Amino acid sequence: MIVLTGDCREHMPSHGPFDIILADPPYGETSLAWDRRLEGWLALARAALKPTGSIWVFGSLHSFMATAERFADVKLRLAQEIVWEKQNGTCFHADRFTRVHELAVQCYPGEAAWRDIYNDVQTTPDAAARTVHRKQRPPHTGHIDAGHYVSHDGGPRLMRSVIYMRNAHGRAIHPTETPSALPEILIRTSCPEGDLFGDFFAGSGAAGEACRLSGRRHLGCEIDPDMAAKARARLASVLPFDGGGAS
Repeated sequence: MIVLTGDCREHMPSHGPFDIILADPPYGETSLAWDRRLEGWLALARAALKPTGSIWVFGSLHSFMATAERFADVKLRLAQEIVWEKQNGTCFHADRFTRVHELAVQCYPGEAAWRDIYNDVQTTPDAAARTVHRKQRPPHTGHIDAGHYVSHDGGPRLMRSVIYMRNAHGRAIHPTETPSALPEILIRTSCPEGDLFGDFFAGSGAAGEACRLSGRRHLGCEIDPDMAAKARARLASVLPFDGGGAS
C-alpha cells in the first residue's frame, strides 16, 4: 500500500496499467486556494488504464458539466453514476437548496464493449421476504441486453444507485474526506481481488484503507506533503507499511 507525494500527473502514469482508477479531484467551485481544477490528469489516467478497466470520478453535477468535453476528448464512455447521499452538506448561497449529495461517475474506454469491462454487481441483504424481483429490458432502451435478477425470501438484491452514508465530519483527516466504506463499494464492483487500484488524489488515504479491507493492491498519490504523511500513517495502522513498492 503506497502513497506517493507529489503531482499525480508526474508520478502515477508510469506505475500503470491500473485495473481501476479512482479520482476525487478539486471541483473548482469555491474560492479556497486548493480548490482549482487540475488540467491534464484525465488523459494521463486514461492512458494508464487497462483495456478492461474503468475510472470512477467523484464530483458535483456542476463540475461534470464543466468538464464533459474532456471525457469525450479522451474517448471515455459513461457507464453509470451513483449518488452519495449524506446526513448533512454544504450551502454556498442562502437562496439555494443545501446540497447533501455528491456524484460518482464510472467511465470505461470507448473502444471496449461494456461486457468486457470487469463488473461485479454489488448486492444488499435487504430484499423483502417471499418476493421475486425480475428485470427485463424496457422497450425504450433500444439494443441493450436484457437483464434478469431474482431475489427469494429476503435474500440479497441489487444495490441501488443512491447510497446513503454519513460523511466523515468530526473524525476526518482531510477537509473533504470520503468515508472509506463508499470507495470500497466501487472497488469491489470494478476491481478484481488482488489487482491494482490507482488513487490519483489520495487525500487522507480513505480509498487505500478500503483496498486493504477488500484485498486489492493500492497505489496513491497526494500533492500535499503533510496530508500524504497522514495518509501513510493511516495505512500503516491498517497493515505494515512497505515503502518499497505497491503491494
